[in-house]
Amino acid sequence: MKNFEIGQYFEDFEVGGVIRHSTSKTIFESDNNLFSLLTMNHHPLHTNIDYASKEQHGKVLVVGTLVFSLVVGITVPDISGKAIANLGYEDVKHLAPVFINDTIYAKTKILDKYESKSKRDRGIVYVETIAYNQRDEDVMSFRRKVLIKKR
Repeated sequence: MKNFEIGQYFEDFEVGGVIRHSTSKTIFESDNNLFSLLTMNHHPLHTNIDYASKEQHGKVLVVGTLVFSLVVGITVPDISGKAIANLGYEDVKHLAPVFINDTIYAKTKILDKYESKSKRDRGIVYVETIAYNQRDEDVMSFRRKVLIKKR
């Protein structure tokens, strides 16, 4: 029996390459409600249909940090499955609203990679991920540096 493998080694990443992640997620009302409760984000724009119906978009918005968390998760099998650590996230942008029942997809571009200066068994991969919905509208982007094992 073959062992379960997740992620790629440092050597597998090619600068300029784009990975279209095969995992996706439809965000249900229950996802948004639970996340709002767990994170204590009780803003009525995320939890109150009546309130949200009178605001700019006319319906409940999904919590932005839920979208961020899901997109990071979507990338794990391809980007950080062999990570030692996520070193930092930067330039997180909410590009468009996300609503209940939107399906989120993601793609990641490899911006740079370089070997660790202190340990020879690892390297740093710098990536930019863009999340988009079922209408192919970009809804979020962010960059991060991931410390990844070498072979």
